[in-house]
Amino acid sequence: MLNINHISSKDVHLSDYDDIIDVRSPSEFGEDHLPDAINLPVLSNSEREEVGTIYKQVNPFEARRRGAALVSYNISEHLKDYFVDKKKDYSPLIYCWRGGERSRSLATILESVGWRPSLLEGGYQGYRKHVIESFNDILKNDLSFKIISGLTGSGKTKLLMHLESLGCQTIDLEGLASHRGSALGEESNNDQPSQKMFERLLYEKFLTLNDKIPVFLESESSRIGDLQIPSNFWTMMKNSDVWEIETERKFRVDFLLNEYIHFIEDKELLKTKLSKIRHLKSDRVYDKWISMIDDGDYKAFVRSILEDHYDAAYISSRQKTYSSAAVKVFNINEINDVSLRNLAEQIKASVPS
Repeated sequence: MLNINHISSKDVHLSDYDDIIDVRSPSEFGEDHLPDAINLPVLSNSEREEVGTIYKQVNPFEARRRGAALVSYNISEHLKDYFVDKKKDYSPLIYCWRGGERSRSLATILESVGWRPSLLEGGYQGYRKHVIESFNDILKNDLSFKIISGLTGSGKTKLLMHLESLGCQTIDLEGLASHRGSALGEESNNDQPSQKMFERLLYEKFLTLNDKIPVFLESESSRIGDLQIPSNFWTMMKNSDVWEIETERKFRVDFLLNEYIHFIEDKELLKTKLSKIRHLKSDRVYDKWISMIDDGDYKAFVRSILEDHYDAAYISSRQKTYSSAAVKVFNINEINDVSLRNLAEQIKASVPS
């Protein structure tokens, strides 16, 4: 008789297991997965598509027969490879999409060997539901958010990093989203996570927060690149205190030239990114930007794009989004690690710890 433990997402403690094994296809795994999960697919992307086609075009029986053959072969390969050196007391948690045949197939084989597998009830779908419900519950707590605002190039993201290093609670939304939050903001070497993964990462961050201490985060629009900030969290952000950084444009220009060095090294990449806001600007302004880039006059380009686009857009968004004027305003004369560290220390000293 099989002795496979079944556990719900509500009750599971992931640290109790030697491995968290996701047996879904690589494409499913790539969209989102449980924290620290490894992917040992029992059907590849193409195999899953093949079985689905047989199910629709032939009949469910033939699909199950073909699927069983593929799953059996793939599990045997995993046994010869990943599981070859596992100890007798090895205890993994296994899941698939809904806690169905794919996860049960691997769990059955592992249990027959003598290991102690557990199955996640409801699979990834059940875990996803748990994340959404738990995140909504967390937001009901009396969390206090402090929104760090400031024109583009004010060093808001780096200020968050300094605040975190000083022990303050922060949420780096742009870091979680792998995007700097503007048309030029996509990280040079990173794809954005899926919406589901972004929400899961955000949920995991919220699990670490103390509702007795303020949480600092950067002012954002409701979208960061292709990702949407969850609506209930977004509403809380809009009603939070705003702390504004003010500095001269010349300091912001110098800061941005250092932060976006990859654009200086790749003119065509910069032009491609710039094309995303082409429809928002006149031919005169857009052609001026392209000419500055071609001439290598990046300082003039950054100054112009701040003056002709980002500053006005940020001010408009700020006024529409946040319900009140800035509660606190901080003036800094330069934007570098020293000035931002000093500002972070000043901010930390002004809040309870």
